[in-house]
Amino acid sequence: MQKTTKKVTTTGKIFAAIMLGLLISYTTFPGVKTAWAAATCSTIADCTNQITASKNAVNDLKNQAVSYQDAVSRLQSQINIVQGQINVNQAEQARLEKEIADAQAQVDYQKKVLGADLRAMYIEGHMTTIESLATSNNLSDYVDKEENRTAVQNSIQTSLDKIAKLQAQLQTQREQVASLLAQQRAQASQLSSDRAEQSSLLSYNKSQQVAYNAQTSQNQSKLNALIAAQRAANNSSSVSSGGYAFVRFSGAVRDFSPSDYPYANAGFSMSTAPGCNDNDGPDKWGYCTRQCVSYAAWAVEASGRSAPYGWGNAKNWDDRARAANIPVYSSPAVGDIAVSNSGTWGHVMYVEAVSGDRIYVSQYNAQLDGRLSYQWRDWQ
Repeated sequence: MQKTTKKVTTTGKIFAAIMLGLLISYTTFPGVKTAWAAATCSTIADCTNQITASKNAVNDLKNQAVSYQDAVSRLQSQINIVQGQINVNQAEQARLEKEIADAQAQVDYQKKVLGADLRAMYIEGHMTTIESLATSNNLSDYVDKEENRTAVQNSIQTSLDKIAKLQAQLQTQREQVASLLAQQRAQASQLSSDRAEQSSLLSYNKSQQVAYNAQTSQNQSKLNALIAAQRAANNSSSVSSGGYAFVRFSGAVRDFSPSDYPYANAGFSMSTAPGCNDNDGPDKWGYCTRQCVSYAAWAVEASGRSAPYGWGNAKNWDDRARAANIPVYSSPAVGDIAVSNSGTWGHVMYVEAVSGDRIYVSQYNAQLDGRLSYQWRDWQ
């Protein structure tokens, strides 16, 4: 495998493309969605980029979900407070209604008493003064009756005035409480509407997360299959379809030790993002360290010849050699670079020995683990 060395510092364009795909896949109405299609990536790089973008999108959605959930919780708390105020005012309304009813009962009672008194006074009012005095035990008794009748009248009138005043006060309070209740109920209704909207957004957000995770799962399965295919192609001891191409660099071949590869302890990454990642280069020939192409370029130089610079992925090496007028053969010789075009990136190896229809090669990253290995392979 080999990655290009151009540095990329953002996945913004990828994320934008994924978000566009989301808008296409979902309607604008929360809760209504269209199922994701099967994984569309066709290469390891595509799958990796889509997976990365989907995970970034999910993380962003999770952050949004926290905001939505906080809003729902905050609105619910406000609803609870307003409902508590409504309950208090409803209780106050009930108390006022009872006091108004009690006051009305007092008015009715006092009116009844006043009616009886008025009837009595009416009867007595039709008596002459002489008759009234005659029915009294004495003059003092007559005066007491007059004073008592006046006092009763005044008392009843005072009670009626107080009750009327209380009724007016209670009615005013009842109207104020009713108005406050109406405002609080309208506030509670608006808060409930806002909470429903936030809950809907939260539900839609979670459905988006589910869709992204489903897409990630499908892409990951496709990625795993592509990587497994590349690993199998790198390690096959039998010649693959099309066989190997053998690039033969000019100059005498001298012995060297593959274990002297200078980047053996350098960084290694299987990231398919453009450029080298995790401190894995590029090396002096323009390749990411501990990749097959980096080792192959070094092996050519270590064996006494001029190493190819910046030839890209392994499967490009035979074409790049031809373009540079470097011979490419269909049969091997010691010191050749064997090129396999199988898999996503292809694979290159240094030919250590040839025995009949078999070659013995040294290679890096055959297992996609950034390690040196040796292998006998059939070349035809």
